[in-house]
Amino acid sequence: MASLVRLLVGAPLAAIVTFLLFTLMQILIFDDTAPPDDAGDEVRITIADAPEEIQARQRDANIDQVEDVTPPPPPPAIERARADQPTESMSTIVGGLPEFDRPSLAGGDISFDVSDRDAQPLVRIPPQYPPRAAERGLEGRCSVEFDVTPEGSPTNVRILSCTNSVFERETIRAVERWRYEPRVQDGTPQWRRGVQTQFDYTLDQ
Repeated sequence: MASLVRLLVGAPLAAIVTFLLFTLMQILIFDDTAPPDDAGDEVRITIADAPEEIQARQRDANIDQVEDVTPPPPPPAIERARADQPTESMSTIVGGLPEFDRPSLAGGDISFDVSDRDAQPLVRIPPQYPPRAAERGLEGRCSVEFDVTPEGSPTNVRILSCTNSVFERETIRAVERWRYEPRVQDGTPQWRRGVQTQFDYTLDQ
């Protein structure tokens, strides 16, 4: 009797347990084979065709024959104008000759100091012809006055008159480079003031 009761109670329980185990097995198998919902970031790999071989272009080594070029004619020669060297006459020097002691004829020795002399030019460099005047074909003259120091150097050069102001600068520069033997009186170098000269600017024809 007891065996029959156990069989009646245990059979349904065993059937229920078996059904539950079978169901659980199906669930586990389904989870393992199902694809994952999130596949993650997609990685794309593009495979391109192999690039065609690029052949380097060879430059043509043939050089065309260079034609002879006739050189341009040389520029015409420009003749530089030259200023004539100024001349100084006795009439252009202002001032009288140095005074000498008049010898006495009453008797005794007649003597006087022959070492006295006026200023004498040593170096007189002619002026350069102003380029602007030469280009314009201008000619003219300039008169100047200056003093000579006891050392023989011209100073205080000043223009008295000029036919065109374009000649003034070169005239003054030329005089300043001159050299003189200074005026000597009683054996001592002295100032010589008021020396005048004239510059004539002419173009060679």
